[in-house]
Amino acid sequence: MRKMFRFLLVFLLCGLLLSLAGFLALALYYRNNFPVNTWINGVYCTGKTIEQVNEELVNACEASVLTVVDSEGNSWEIMMEDAGIRPDYTAELKAYLRKNTFFDWLENLNNPVSSEITAGKYLAEEEKLRRSFESLAFVGEERTMEAGAAVCRDESGFYFVDGNARRLNEEKAYSALKECLEKGVTTVNLEACYEDFSDSPADKVQRELWEQICAYTDKSGKIVYDMGAETIAFTPDITAQFLKSGADGCPILDESGRIMVDEEAVQSWVEQLAADYNTCGTEKEFEATRGDIVTVKYVTYGTKLDTEAEMQYLLEALQWENERTGTEIHIPAYLQEGYVRGRDDIGDTYIEIDMTEQKMYYYADGEQILETDIVTGNTGRRMGTPQGINFVYGKERNRTLRGPGYASFVKYWVPVKGNIGIHDASWRSKFGGEIYKTNGSHGCINTPTDIMSELYDMVEIGTPVIMFY
Repeated sequence: MRKMFRFLLVFLLCGLLLSLAGFLALALYYRNNFPVNTWINGVYCTGKTIEQVNEELVNACEASVLTVVDSEGNSWEIMMEDAGIRPDYTAELKAYLRKNTFFDWLENLNNPVSSEITAGKYLAEEEKLRRSFESLAFVGEERTMEAGAAVCRDESGFYFVDGNARRLNEEKAYSALKECLEKGVTTVNLEACYEDFSDSPADKVQRELWEQICAYTDKSGKIVYDMGAETIAFTPDITAQFLKSGADGCPILDESGRIMVDEEAVQSWVEQLAADYNTCGTEKEFEATRGDIVTVKYVTYGTKLDTEAEMQYLLEALQWENERTGTEIHIPAYLQEGYVRGRDDIGDTYIEIDMTEQKMYYYADGEQILETDIVTGNTGRRMGTPQGINFVYGKERNRTLRGPGYASFVKYWVPVKGNIGIHDASWRSKFGGEIYKTNGSHGCINTPTDIMSELYDMVEIGTPVIMFY
């Protein structure tokens, strides 16, 4: 009986020792291999070494990009696969195993463990990484950009090319790129990798010239032309046009070393201003009340700038000595000024005389105030009222109109062109229709007395009068 007891005791002790030895063996095994039921980033890791799991994680990782940010804040992408970049999880996997205690693997038997980790660093093939970095557009542009500072000019005016400021230090930038990869960072900002080159004596001259141009255009750029409906604010691009330049396009300096105003350029600008706003002698497309577009020539009415006066003003205003503390609003000088100023000098207050329809209209601020039948010049006797854009140049009550073989008393007289005007015609009982073809006036616009009374009170001297067939 004792022998049986001893046998059983020895058997149990041996089993216990074997179990303990097996437990210890598994515990030691899982110190260097991943425990049972372990998943990392979706990869089954049980029993695998750090090297094996790292390789599987690398293979399971989807292709990604390395983002490079330049000094302008623009982002550029390098495909990791093209640059020979691959993630390395070794340090993180080692840390994961170190966190497991002697008995942690037992918990995994019934409770599988799933974890997510990120790469602690990225490894790259030197040659591929260098080639991918150099292929970025902004790096290529940096290589082709010449050093030095220069004032340049094109059709829009002067501009400054600074080839010394904020130049990319390529080697410093490439080192920063590699350092970020070694830290597991996939977005690289290169702001700290830009440097300024030193100016040469010639560069300093160009920089001083540019500062002088900027100071001049800022001072002279405070002029604003008030053209009525429109304004023209002088900008650096406009004032730069007025600087005298040499064959190389750079400003010419006077004896004191200051930039000079080009009179020919000023004259050219003033002439263009006049071409844009002068209407005297030109033609205008006018939308008639009857619904169509008619072309009418400016005759006595119109706008004409005084170009000589404007030349004188600008030549004085653009000098260095002319100091300004604020905006200078300038209304140009006119040889002839319209009722309203602006490209549309007719505006929305005018008299319209449609000689085909034998109608007259008066518009005030865009609203039709008056409409009436009229009788114009007798076309049958070649005394038809002439077409054209004219204006009310006077107003008179109770006048006798005289001409060859006639003297007619009128209560309201509104002349618009020479001896042609708008007036009442008490001797007529009918207006409109085709009366003007056989029994028209001597050229004036005959109007019913009651309507003429209203028009006379409303219309102002200077009001445009558009007359057409």
